[in-house]
Amino acid sequence: MRIRFWGVRGSLPVPGPRTERYGGNTSCVEVSSAAGTRIIIDAGTGIRRLGKELMRSEFESGKGAAHILISHTHWDHIQGLPFFAPFYRAGNKLFVYARQRDDQNLRSVLSLQVDSPFFPVPFHKARADVAFRELHDGAHFEINDVVVSCTRLNHPYIATAYALSADGAKVAYIADTAPFSDILFGHEFLAGPPSPHSLLSKSDHKTLRTMRSQVVRLCEGADLVIYDTMFTPEEYRQTPHFGHSRPSDAVDICHDAGARMLALYHHAPDRSDTEVDAVLASTRKEATLTARKLEIIAGFEGLDLALGKQG
Repeated sequence: MRIRFWGVRGSLPVPGPRTERYGGNTSCVEVSSAAGTRIIIDAGTGIRRLGKELMRSEFESGKGAAHILISHTHWDHIQGLPFFAPFYRAGNKLFVYARQRDDQNLRSVLSLQVDSPFFPVPFHKARADVAFRELHDGAHFEINDVVVSCTRLNHPYIATAYALSADGAKVAYIADTAPFSDILFGHEFLAGPPSPHSLLSKSDHKTLRTMRSQVVRLCEGADLVIYDTMFTPEEYRQTPHFGHSRPSDAVDICHDAGARMLALYHHAPDRSDTEVDAVLASTRKEATLTARKLEIIAGFEGLDLALGKQG
């Protein structure tokens, strides 16, 4: 199994001199099994470069197949999809997966961002064969030789975490999520942080504990966990209602799950390369107190990792 990072930023793309080393594109990770199954997790702006790369292979002649897992449909996780070149080549087969919504089907949600007058090419003009699959929380299924598991995350309008297992290896992808302690998110965005004296109900506490245990189970024994670490502790104190985590939250999950490697991910758009370096160094230092066997890296565009058997 090979893992390649094509976009690692959260919220919005931020190309420029301050983000040259880690990259400025939004979320997109490619997973390829030794047997050739290609799975793309999230379709932020990083998927545009991935699409151009794929067009140098069988996708150019309309003979490619790829599966796209969407964690949730906030813009920074789907905004690259209209620029994904394989969509516009007849014969390509693309399968798009995301959590089932109560109000709209998946095709409709993705079509909205390219409706006139926002984009010149409507979704139905894609020439590839595109199929959609809507998932429920806790879904477990196979994509050829890759086993996929899902669980719910603590994020406004709800996001999905994925674990992919193949070739004797496992990778877990957790973006976006808040910690499972202070706020329980549902189908809404909170206008501001909770009041200083607000208390969660016993039911909410139970839901959060269950959610966390399911995320730990999803990450159990993972060779790599890619985790939303957008906030420093101070940033989280200011905006806990945005639905993102701190590096310490990711370390705790990995420690409880017995994961081997953690990739810090979904870097804040205002965070420079030098500042990401500092977050990484601080996280490694603090993690030695609780997770001595955990290797910690920071995701960057072009990072290419080999896990398990390579065929």
